[in-house]
Amino acid sequence: MTLAELIAQARTALDTAITARQQEQDALMALRSDDNLTEDAVTARVATRDTADAEVTRRQAALDQLEAEQVREDEVTALQARTVPAANRAPAYDRVHRVGAEERTYRPDQDRRGAAFEGDVAAAFMGDYEARDRLGRHMAEERVERGDQIDPRTGQRAAGTGAFAGLVVPQYLTDLYAPAAAARRPFADSCRPHDLPAQGMTVNISRITTATNVDLQASENIAVAETDIDDTLLPVTVQTNAGQQTLSRQAIERGAGVEPVVLDDLFRRYSTKLDSTLLNQATNGLTNVATSVAYTDASPTVAELYPKVIEGLSGVEGALLDMATGDNIAVMHSRRWYWMQNAMASTWPVITQPGIVAQTLGANYATTYGSGVRGVLPNGTPVIVDNNIATTLGGGTEDEIYLVDRQECHLWEDANAPMYIRAEQTKVASLGVLMVVYGYFAYTHARYAHARKIAGTGLIAPTFTGV
Repeated sequence: MTLAELIAQARTALDTAITARQQEQDALMALRSDDNLTEDAVTARVATRDTADAEVTRRQAALDQLEAEQVREDEVTALQARTVPAANRAPAYDRVHRVGAEERTYRPDQDRRGAAFEGDVAAAFMGDYEARDRLGRHMAEERVERGDQIDPRTGQRAAGTGAFAGLVVPQYLTDLYAPAAAARRPFADSCRPHDLPAQGMTVNISRITTATNVDLQASENIAVAETDIDDTLLPVTVQTNAGQQTLSRQAIERGAGVEPVVLDDLFRRYSTKLDSTLLNQATNGLTNVATSVAYTDASPTVAELYPKVIEGLSGVEGALLDMATGDNIAVMHSRRWYWMQNAMASTWPVITQPGIVAQTLGANYATTYGSGVRGVLPNGTPVIVDNNIATTLGGGTEDEIYLVDRQECHLWEDANAPMYIRAEQTKVASLGVLMVVYGYFAYTHARYAHARKIAGTGLIAPTFTGV
């Protein structure tokens, strides 16, 4: 393996370590915002983050060392190109004839970009005889040094790279490899996070379904109102999210950064599947627990859609009552978010909202996909854009908009998820290495039946007509 290949592999390993470290930092920040925060949990998470940080430092040091070696190799190569071997000094100096080494007319070490050569070409065209002389000397030097590659009739190279198929080696820019795009987990990152309990495959939540009663006493000395309180368990299943890939040992040992690339892709698929499950899973996914707010329109407009958003948010607060935190979010597909931005209007909400510029319908924060809140609606509700939302609903081209209190969208994850298993023995007979990524999680949006979704023909595939 060449030094350049080792550097490329080291850069890929550093990128992977930085990504892992960022995931640990994000998990730590999410933990610190948890209402059920414990000092032991924070200490454990900080230790995990510090371990990932140390790995970044180690990978950076390895890359710096390799790059320093490459710089020195380049210096030695340049020095070697400028050095002329000394002549045999056996005869007396004044008794032999010598052929000296004359400097080239155009020297790459003094003019790396070839500005002097280009200037002389232009000057010769304008009639500068000295420039023509220098160009003539240059062509003579080229014939001496590379005469077998110069066509004497044209002065051009007579052999292209096709004549040296075994020497002109294709180069692969491994640090610029293009990962397969993924929707990742924008909604999951917006949910209220919890640490998954260490044991068990079910998380049980007690819900008070029969409340006590308080009423006016009809008259003195008679019994006051009494209703026995009762609860119902909400069981939340712990699920396993996993994927695998078998690589040949040849691909790992003789390839450049193959294993980190595959591992990165497995992590992307893990995040995407988890997020899609929270949105689309049968029975418990957000689309199946949310109460529908119908928007039926053959010619939908953003001005007509917006009142449906307010209706949905009203339903969220009406269901939660005093348990409403006000931390509402709207979750939509990117095509719906851009469609809402394309609308032009001459009317605005009657009631102004904090942080919203007058005579505008909301605000776009111009952040990138998956980076959190993308903007706010006219009433200040933050927007999460998630492309795991289905776009083939209803008649086949509809998507949905979800309106929830994010504090009532609960997600339990293992603190170390996703886990990575690298198994060599199971595939040793075929020189294979098995890579497995897995993690446990549980979720619910139904601790209170509050979620709303806007659905119907008004959310068909959008056309960007400015309305």
